[in-house]
Amino acid sequence: MSASRRSGTTDELGPDEPEGTGPEGSGGSDLLAALLDGMDAALCAFDADGVVTHWNREAERILGWTAAEAVGRQGFAGWAVRSADAEEVEGRLMSAMEAPGRQVNEFALLTKDGGRVLVRTQSAAVRGPDGKPAGVYCAFSEVHAQIDLERSIALSEALFEDASWGVVLVDADLRPAVVNAHAARALGIGRTSVLGRPLGELLAQGVEELESALTHVLAEGAPPAPAEIWVSVRTPDGEQRRCWRCGFVRLASPLAEEPVPLGVGWLFQDVTEAKQGEQEAALLRFRTNQMHRAARAAAECEDPAEAATVHLDFALAGFADHALVDRIAGGTLSDADAAGPVRLVRTAATPSGAPGPSLPTGAAGLPVRYTEGHPALQCVARAGSVRASVGKVPPEQARVWAEARQWPPDAVHALCAVLRSRGRTLGVVTFLRGGGRTPFERSDAAYAEDVAARIATALDLAGAG
Repeated sequence: MSASRRSGTTDELGPDEPEGTGPEGSGGSDLLAALLDGMDAALCAFDADGVVTHWNREAERILGWTAAEAVGRQGFAGWAVRSADAEEVEGRLMSAMEAPGRQVNEFALLTKDGGRVLVRTQSAAVRGPDGKPAGVYCAFSEVHAQIDLERSIALSEALFEDASWGVVLVDADLRPAVVNAHAARALGIGRTSVLGRPLGELLAQGVEELESALTHVLAEGAPPAPAEIWVSVRTPDGEQRRCWRCGFVRLASPLAEEPVPLGVGWLFQDVTEAKQGEQEAALLRFRTNQMHRAARAAAECEDPAEAATVHLDFALAGFADHALVDRIAGGTLSDADAAGPVRLVRTAATPSGAPGPSLPTGAAGLPVRYTEGHPALQCVARAGSVRASVGKVPPEQARVWAEARQWPPDAVHALCAVLRSRGRTLGVVTFLRGGGRTPFERSDAAYAEDVAARIATALDLAGAG
């Protein structure tokens, strides 16, 4: 237990009062003992003559000496410090009586069982009622524990200042409490402006997934591996879609008897470019495999026209919802004739309802009622690919847009690729996507052109036969 007047030890550092006098009576000693024993650091005190007057439980834990064994001893010599070191240690400790502020030292102290412990001390003078030094108090802890604490503090400061990834402390209400500079830049907002705001105000998309992850961490603890979350960040140039690789750790108070969640430490790194590269590589491998499989299947077709539909069916997987093949009325079109009126005849199409293989159509040879400026006609005129999209409009208006172009009513994005073989234009292949897909991009146009070249070769062979 800690030394106090109640235990029979004279408190040389306080005023000499009779036991039980004053507003608190013996409760004052109880309070002092409770405060000393509740400290995380070891604490001892000396009077002006160097006699130990106070010794708390943490000091007992580190060195093994109890308060009864320590209080009343003259300095550390012969029990807590080697005799050879005692004069130097006591001199440095007691010098704090005359020095302003606190002094920090490192000493090797002896444990009760004869071991040695390197401690870091902070000592300062204790003033009497007259303002003169009446003794010294000394707080100490094991050096390795102090170094661990300093490392933790240094790591925390580095994470919130110099880290090359985002670090956010989220409180139990899922609101940012501390944000480092990198995270603030990623969110497109100032470090102070982000504090205390709901995540829904900071992100346009991906909030539900992020909040679900944070809630899981608060309830269950950190996940075993990082999670990749797609979000949309609001910027002056509009919303930007980003992929963040996130790690989470649950924060609990070290001062509570039972773990009390303080929030979640959220660390993230922007991996959008790497993720997009992986997706593009995976898509390229898939499309290459599809074209390889299509070529092998088409090679087994006796009818070149059937081979053309095989190429079309293999190209649709993961690429589009519908496909149409329109041939030039009369067979082919030379570059010299491209300037005149062009009529197209539907020769193959995928079912507009349930999915299925492409079906031959247009046996009657009737031209498709394409109006002037239709993307398919533009494709023939340019001898190059044409992309078209209805944009953000109501569903009924999108249906009218598709039907006016003789496309299935659910089509909202289109990509037309010209069918060319032996220097002539044979027609157009049109790929269509519904509202659940993204518009066609340049990489999609390159793939459609490769498919169109294979279809054109098959149709040219069919016409030659």
